[in-house]
Amino acid sequence: MNAQTVLENVREVSARFAQDRKARQVRRHLDAADFAQLKDAGFLLTGVAVAHGGLWSSVRESSRPICEILRTLAHGDASVALVSSMHPAVLAFWLASPRVDSSSQKAWDEQIAWMAQTALDGAWWGTITSEPGSGGDIMKTKAAARPNGSQYLLSGAKHFGSGSGVTSFMMTTALPEGEAQPDLFFLDMRGVPWDGSRGVRLVAEWDGQGMIATQSHAMAFDDFPASRCAWPGNLRALTMAAGPYVACSFTAVIAGIVEAAMEAARAQLAPRRDALRAYEQVEWSRAELEAWMIQQAYEGMLRAVEKDREPMRSVLLGKEAIAELAESALARICKVIGGGTFNRTSPFAFWYEDVRALGFLRPPWGLAYDQLFLLSPVHA
Repeated sequence: MNAQTVLENVREVSARFAQDRKARQVRRHLDAADFAQLKDAGFLLTGVAVAHGGLWSSVRESSRPICEILRTLAHGDASVALVSSMHPAVLAFWLASPRVDSSSQKAWDEQIAWMAQTALDGAWWGTITSEPGSGGDIMKTKAAARPNGSQYLLSGAKHFGSGSGVTSFMMTTALPEGEAQPDLFFLDMRGVPWDGSRGVRLVAEWDGQGMIATQSHAMAFDDFPASRCAWPGNLRALTMAAGPYVACSFTAVIAGIVEAAMEAARAQLAPRRDALRAYEQVEWSRAELEAWMIQQAYEGMLRAVEKDREPMRSVLLGKEAIAELAESALARICKVIGGGTFNRTSPFAFWYEDVRALGFLRPPWGLAYDQLFLLSPVHA
């Protein structure tokens, strides 16, 4: 499949999801059948390099087509779209850096090929890197990894494990024993119970105000087997290489939700257009303005990735702008639609909480603005 075929397939899946929106928005769990549909649609190819039969070429070439797939999926189910976005986002930490130190290149190529095969075989990849008290900075991990033969044993507290129970493998970070800097690891979660008997204990089920069905659980690990990335000691470089794509992919989900909300609001408001009060007319006009600005910022992010030698600042500016605009636009829509949005039968009530997720996604608010200032010409 090529990217256009996958996009068309995912559009059909998303349309089916949208037909069941009311039931989907109130459920607090993921359904494996949804991910089976996406697998059949070719979505897992988003995390596989072209050389291995997938869609990924580079950050510059692949961000737009993959983000468009995610944006389309978000029209049907916000939680499924966000969990799905983690699959290519995680694998981008490897795919965005195809060339590494010559001493590690062979092992790096073999690891990427192995990861590709897992996806081709139907495995979903996710992430559980966040830790309490870290402020979202993966360089501040307190998790420990001690060598154990060809693998490591990882111990520590982690949360925001989006897709827990659906993903086969999860990326994380930890500080290797005897080293000064954290590194990138991944965990094989297939068939692992969460009762602590095999080193994984469920600490808290996800209970978010938004993205309620993402199963972003909190886990505690105790000497759980972990595999280290094959280019050790380069977490910061891998993060910087993948960062522009990762930020765009999360933003694509939110942009898709805003589009779906605007479409639904237009359909609901059209019959009573002439009866809208002056305040409602102004708020609707401002919601349309903000939705338009979201599309421009989203396009600007993708263009920066495609054209700029160093796109990170532009991408971060777009992501944080859209985080603020999406929350504002959905609040205005709720005011115009009326008090009916203030209950759990309204799709707008869920969309409002869902779009707030963008500000907390990597990098979260505080860390994002630290980075923006460091990248600012004023700071330079």
